[in-house]
Amino acid sequence: MRVFVTGGSGLLGSAVVPELLAAGHDVLALARSATAAAILTAAGAEVLHGSLADREALRFGAEVTDGVVHLGYDPAAAGTAEWRAVEVLGSALEDTGRPMAVATGMLALTPGWPATERDGIDLDPALSGSPRAAAALATLGFAERGVRTALVRLAPAVHDDRPGGLVGALVDIALDRGVSASPGTGAQRWPAVHRQDAARLFRLAMEGAPAGSVLHGVAEEGVPVGDIAAAIGAGWDLPVTAGAPPSAFGPLASVAGADAPASSALTQQLLGWRPTGPGLLADVRHWSLDRAPV
Repeated sequence: MRVFVTGGSGLLGSAVVPELLAAGHDVLALARSATAAAILTAAGAEVLHGSLADREALRFGAEVTDGVVHLGYDPAAAGTAEWRAVEVLGSALEDTGRPMAVATGMLALTPGWPATERDGIDLDPALSGSPRAAAALATLGFAERGVRTALVRLAPAVHDDRPGGLVGALVDIALDRGVSASPGTGAQRWPAVHRQDAARLFRLAMEGAPAGSVLHGVAEEGVPVGDIAAAIGAGWDLPVTAGAPPSAFGPLASVAGADAPASSALTQQLLGWRPTGPGLLADVRHWSLDRAPV
């Protein structure tokens, strides 16, 4: 299979591309910069220059390949570019039966209790005001238009043995402030998944997920935020406190206090996916070994 990948040079994409290649697939990857192109070329992918705003590049990439993995996300566009990209990619695949796996988040699904793959599929983006919700619903909608779509909801804490992602941003904030803080009591739970496990899930989705599948990229159902703060404090020799206000987390203010556990039991049953990577706290401890800032 020849697969078109957006976001292929990012934290997750840089694992998805090698995962696809190692399984015998070819990869055509979108690159918006020379740096991204160099990373993708070194990984063994063919490069298509363009961005999420480049409709012609997106359409071309989808039309000349056997399926799409859409990981690209532009925070500055507040999800609008993601929704527009899904519309272009899905339209290019319409009535072909080819696969399209799209990454999205899961934090707002069922606050306070474990979200399953059956939750949130009827979320009204007009009510939520979220372009990401619009992109997610558009993805599922293409299943009725002849595209083998899979919506892959990712745990907020995608991690590996290198600092990065949401928890890497928490490390940055703690180092800047000189204290590792958690909001409220710290009992809030974040799902987590190792990026290699998540990459394998995207490959399995491309190879065999039924049309309209909702998949959860979750290995750990919910790691308490207080435990994450404690691991950061221990690793970087910082004091640890609880009860910090959301404003203490800067750009993460809207998510820092979220209690959003999630399950992947249905995904594992459907695809035979079994997460095997290290846990989040083990990776955080690994990050701190050389005391290097992220």
